[in-house]
Amino acid sequence: QVQLVESGGGKVQAGDSLRLSCAASRRTFSSYTMGWFRQVTGKEREFIAAISWSGGSTYYADSVKGRFTISGDNAKNTVYLQMNSLKPEDTGVYYCAAGYRLRLVGADHEYDYWGQGTQVTVFS
Repeated sequence: QVQLVESGGGKVQAGDSLRLSCAASRRTFSSYTMGWFRQVTGKEREFIAAISWSGGSTYYADSVKGRFTISGDNAKNTVYLQMNSLKPEDTGVYYCAAGYRLRLVGADHEYDYWGQGTQVTVFS
């Protein structure tokens, strides 16, 4: 069992930056893909970014490419999502997830473990 705890959300103005953190309860990175998803009330959960430690690959939704960066610290069992040039449409609850041997990194049903989420609100 893996427990994930997100932090770093908050309320910011458009154009500002935030860094989200996802701390895992145990070492996961060598085997798992770690992802970030966003959900707005009344809408489906949306893929944001993922990192595959085994291959060192990163993946991004088109809506965040060039603005968001996913990274991780193996020693701290922590994954980060650096969000720059934030827009009001980035508002939502951000969830961290861990999945093993994913076929589709952007598919939320592929992930096995989820955090509780952290709220990000961007004002125009």
